[in-house]
Amino acid sequence: MDELVPRDFETLRATILDRRENLPKRIAQIAAYALDNPDDIAFGTAASIAASAGVQPSTLIRFAQQLGFDGFTSLQQVFRERLRERNSSYDERLQALRAKADAGAGHRAIFDGFVAAASTSLNDISRTLDDAHLEDAISLLAKAQTIYVLAKRRSYPVATYIAYALGKLKIRNQLIESAAGLNAEIVGFATPADAVIAISFSPYAPATIEEARSISEQGVPIVAITDSSFSPLAQFARVWFEVAEADFAGFRSLSATMALAMALTVGVGEKRRDASRKRRT
Repeated sequence: MDELVPRDFETLRATILDRRENLPKRIAQIAAYALDNPDDIAFGTAASIAASAGVQPSTLIRFAQQLGFDGFTSLQQVFRERLRERNSSYDERLQALRAKADAGAGHRAIFDGFVAAASTSLNDISRTLDDAHLEDAISLLAKAQTIYVLAKRRSYPVATYIAYALGKLKIRNQLIESAAGLNAEIVGFATPADAVIAISFSPYAPATIEEARSISEQGVPIVAITDSSFSPLAQFARVWFEVAEADFAGFRSLSATMALAMALTVGVGEKRRDASRKRRT
């Protein structure tokens, strides 16, 4: 590999994001899969990765060569090095708990598995959260006349918590959800003076993406919480956060997402309180 080839995961990730608009369709597909599932890239075989990503194994080689590597194995080494550099204590514990659960250790092992998955998620977001993004998001939301909250399906509990907490803080908000099917009308009330918190994870809820698109076209700034730089939410967002939730037995928690939601909500409350105090002095 020459000097221009990414030698660490963060450089590789930045390179993929910088080039993603110009990547051929199948190459972009495996690029998105790689950023969403870096552990699978590190441990999988070319055949298993290609099958999971829905591409031919030859596409992996073309993907690697597109980034300057001489082959897929060289690219895979960057993903493996990422794992070596991480603090693996939670991951090892999670694997041990999975083994105990598979061996019939009972419901306690299942409970401990979910606790370990939550701990992994919280540890990861604490390590990767961009402080500047957090400040930008809080500043944007604190200036909004009304904060709209948008999420469906698995993300919906986070949206209801945000709406509840904003209400307790006496911050005007509107959950974009209507039993009468009036979501489009609710979205239509949003203006550029407002802001939106939108949350969606793969597989992205179509209604969330469509409503986020409509809101964006109205000029309303969006703060997005999602799981990938290739998420359709990211393209609409003024500020967006990438949250990777660990799973146990195929079930993903919302621990990191909820922690971020709490930080945004309370941060907005503090920012508005500070601004109010300054106006009075």
